[in-house]
Amino acid sequence: MAKYRKLGRTSGQRKALIRNQVTALLNNGKIITTEAKAKEIRKVAEGLIALAVKEKDNYDEVTVKAKVARKDKDGKRVKEVVDGKKVTVYDEVDKTIRKDQPSRLHARREMLRVLCPVREVPAKAAGKKANTKKIDVAEKLFTEIAPKYTGRSGGYTRIVKIGQRKGDAAMEVLIELV
Repeated sequence: MAKYRKLGRTSGQRKALIRNQVTALLNNGKIITTEAKAKEIRKVAEGLIALAVKEKDNYDEVTVKAKVARKDKDGKRVKEVVDGKKVTVYDEVDKTIRKDQPSRLHARREMLRVLCPVREVPAKAAGKKANTKKIDVAEKLFTEIAPKYTGRSGGYTRIVKIGQRKGDAAMEVLIELV
């Protein structure tokens, strides 16, 4: 008896499919897919959420000094002439950052093994590469998703049957975060 569904794909294709769909589920909150795929996605997604819930508060707040470019009222960098060259002026600023404990860092790296990089494209600038922004799904797991499930021990996803797909009559389902 197999421990997982093969989904009619080679191992590389299957891993890529599961990675993409788990990332989409955690990024969007819900996706529509077939029943067999949803059951496989659920295993991976619930493991990642459980890991995030366990490690969500495991960090230190550290204050560091950072160099930040001084900007004028228009938001452009201030430059001054030094030895005949224009040089940007920098100010030192104290920043508070979160430094992961070793176990949380390991958890983050385990998540990044599964999650794909996500870029969000704003609707008004569709098709322009310059306006896209990276979304850190692992950080979203720690800061947004994990606090919702703190008191819960499992059962982070729900599968709702929608009906059969028109083309091949495969059972379609909605998998969502509870």
